[in-house]
Amino acid sequence: MEETYQLTSALKHISWGKQVTIVTDARFSGVSTGACIGHIGPKALASGPLSKVRDGDQIEVIIDRQQLRGSVNVIPSEPFATAEEMLAAREPHPDLSPHPGLPDDTRLWAALQQLGGGTWGGGVYDTDAIIAALDAARKGGAEPSDGSRD
Repeated sequence: MEETYQLTSALKHISWGKQVTIVTDARFSGVSTGACIGHIGPKALASGPLSKVRDGDQIEVIIDRQQLRGSVNVIPSEPFATAEEMLAAREPHPDLSPHPGLPDDTRLWAALQQLGGGTWGGGVYDTDAIIAALDAARKGGAEPSDGSRD
């Protein structure tokens, strides 16, 4: 958390710091200030909306402090009727790949989220969908990576 606090603390002392939003998969300490969006899930690696954002796209963050509501919107760099149309038409970024040192438990959690509808689907995993996918893989001849069988 220390690194994230260093960023938010520095932004307080820059004249344009109030115009900067930090979006991260990290956590924030209790002293972070400003527009900070954290705890984002592995959306990009699971082919979610973040995987389709490109250089030149604008990200609009609206925070209504009176109503305690916020939204994050993509403004496409190419001519599309809507951001949803743009995201549907784009493939995930070709340079996107998991870090080679990504821990197995993180990879497993990302796979389970994707099977359950992804973070963008509310972050609620669908146990029945996960079990059905595992059963289908087992029936299709997929073997556990350790070579054992149930």
